[in-house]
Amino acid sequence: MSNRQELFLRNYKRKQIFIKCIQIFIAVFLLGIWELFARLGVLDTFITSYPSKILVTLVNLFKNGNLVHHILVTLSETLIAFFITDFVSILFSILLYRSDTLSRIVDPYLTILNSLPKVALGPILIIWIGANMKSIIFMAILISIIVSIQSISVGFKNTNKSRVKILKTFGASEWEILKFAVIPSNFKVIVNACKINVGLCLIGVVMGEFLTSKAGIGYLILYGSQVFNLDLVMSGIVILLIMSILLYSVISSIEKHLDFDV
Repeated sequence: MSNRQELFLRNYKRKQIFIKCIQIFIAVFLLGIWELFARLGVLDTFITSYPSKILVTLVNLFKNGNLVHHILVTLSETLIAFFITDFVSILFSILLYRSDTLSRIVDPYLTILNSLPKVALGPILIIWIGANMKSIIFMAILISIIVSIQSISVGFKNTNKSRVKILKTFGASEWEILKFAVIPSNFKVIVNACKINVGLCLIGVVMGEFLTSKAGIGYLILYGSQVFNLDLVMSGIVILLIMSILLYSVISSIEKHLDFDV
């Protein structure tokens, strides 16, 4: 490795460390301002709560054994919806890639369904599926799947045409073209769709838990609002924030380990 390369890597690492430090500083500063204003009475703690009180609430929930249970319920629902969404999205995108006629037929319906407010379907889902975990998962899938199909299918259609023609020249089958050209060249598109999906699935699960649930972070937030316990509400929001960051980080980590160029 040349001196110029070593210098570039050192500067890059320093810049990354500097960015992380600034991000942490901003977060700590905002939390500190929130805590200070609450202590000084500038903020109404009944409405806004404050960091130390939220921490105490989380510790008490953990000691009572409720916190882990609610987290696991929401996490399991989110992951089930996430994997179903990804599988169906990739499969349907392949179908749209293979058939331009099908793509043109379905496109306006995808646009209409994407603009439909999914939460309005909540009561219908409860009637059709029942007030259970299935309706919550289905709600999450409805919220995330249309966006996922649209983004992945566009990526598939924009695959390098020259690469596809070369494979066809050598007698490659449709499956081989998908395996060696379309899917690998759209790896980043699929991963980015996964990053979006995991957040949308979490939102959908929480929305579903608002409508019908006896456990989960959404239920915890709803219960806290009903009994005017804003500490519990804010604690639930903090948990959702941490969960979304961790889930996103897991997908980003997988992307780094599986990343390849085609």
